[in-house]
Amino acid sequence: MNLAERLKQPEGKTLEFKRDLASSEPFLRTAVAFANTAGGILLVGVEDQTRRVVGVADPLALERHLANLIGDHIRPQLLPEIEIHPWRKTHIVAVQVHASPVRPHYLKALGQDQGVFVRVGSTNRRADRFMVEELRGLSCLEGFDERPMTPLNSEAINFRVAAELFASVRKLREQDLQTLRLLTRHQGRLRPTVGGVILFGRERERWFPDAWIQAGRFQGQDRTRIADGAELQSHPPRAVEEAVAFVRKHETRALEVNAVRHHEQWSIPLVAVREAVINAVVHADYAQRGAPIRLSLFDDRLEVENPGLLPFGLTIDDIRQGISKLRNRVIGRVFRELGLIEQWGSGIQRMTVACREAGLPEPRFEEVGWHFRVTILKRRQPPPGPAETIDQAIVRALETSDGLSTHQIARAINRTSRATRTRLAGLVQRGLLVEIGSGPSDPRRKYHLATR
Repeated sequence: MNLAERLKQPEGKTLEFKRDLASSEPFLRTAVAFANTAGGILLVGVEDQTRRVVGVADPLALERHLANLIGDHIRPQLLPEIEIHPWRKTHIVAVQVHASPVRPHYLKALGQDQGVFVRVGSTNRRADRFMVEELRGLSCLEGFDERPMTPLNSEAINFRVAAELFASVRKLREQDLQTLRLLTRHQGRLRPTVGGVILFGRERERWFPDAWIQAGRFQGQDRTRIADGAELQSHPPRAVEEAVAFVRKHETRALEVNAVRHHEQWSIPLVAVREAVINAVVHADYAQRGAPIRLSLFDDRLEVENPGLLPFGLTIDDIRQGISKLRNRVIGRVFRELGLIEQWGSGIQRMTVACREAGLPEPRFEEVGWHFRVTILKRRQPPPGPAETIDQAIVRALETSDGLSTHQIARAINRTSRATRTRLAGLVQRGLLVEIGSGPSDPRRKYHLATR
């Protein structure tokens, strides 16, 4: 593990800092949450807000204590990697917990009902019973939407609707319903799967009342005043196109003219809108109750939000790089057959490229509560002003170094150390830089580019 690189990063889904182990329960909750979600590293001896290295007094004793805590208080058994790393005149203890194949793990003292935790951003959240069931499903390699709906028979799938949607792709045969896993054989009989009912069920609303898209156009930048709304209850492939049409209805467009052809430029690229909605439909956690997929248009942004966190084992950095893990395999397979998905993992990148080419900031991806949200900002990025030019010079200087002191940065940008300190403090506050050292008076303190 590269300790210096870890210290540049903020706390998040796979990283946590602790000054000490004054209380053992927060540490144990983090270990459980890491194991149940995407794994992670916990560094003891680092302040969580400032990232100042304070070190630990007796690293060998702490190493034994941490191993005993995990062995005595977490079930099923966890086997983390615990390492001692020297740092200047002290040490840091790193505990690396891998994403576990035998989820869910839980705190023995709280039991399986109350002791299961998952990682959401930089916090640990107690999992509800639906999330616990999803964790158990991972262990048996069966997704929620692949499960048979035993009260129903094969007639619960509306073959006519499915055939109409597939007509532009190929002729759908009844035996294809099993190939696509819309139907599955259970105890000798054909039963519809959860995904089959969500996609083409005759009584979709009865079994999954939240499997629809709620669209709203709001005046201003919050939800105080709604200008228009729509409940998109169609079968999911059609609901995607209806959601894009809702955005087209309310967004402004300009006619861009050149010598060869004219084309419309929208305030939000429709390609990005479509990808965001498809992503929400394919990755929604349909076991959750009480919240549909939501599309919200504001004066300054579009938000698309679906119930469910990222599929377990994935981080936001992973999805930015095109790494994909389907929560709903049946729905994903059908969307790909229909041409709504081109290649696994490409939707996020296509969304990002579309925004960049339109002169917009990259989309923001975040886990909020038990939901996943994509935010696309409408504002075009202005050209850099004089102050931004200085900041960019600092960033360029750090891009080609392994950390620089205030004096070295001041010399690189041709400014005084005092003026440079003010500029550096602003960049740290904005999260663009991190300072690594044991405190403000540390003569060996250096600045690094922050990593996301």
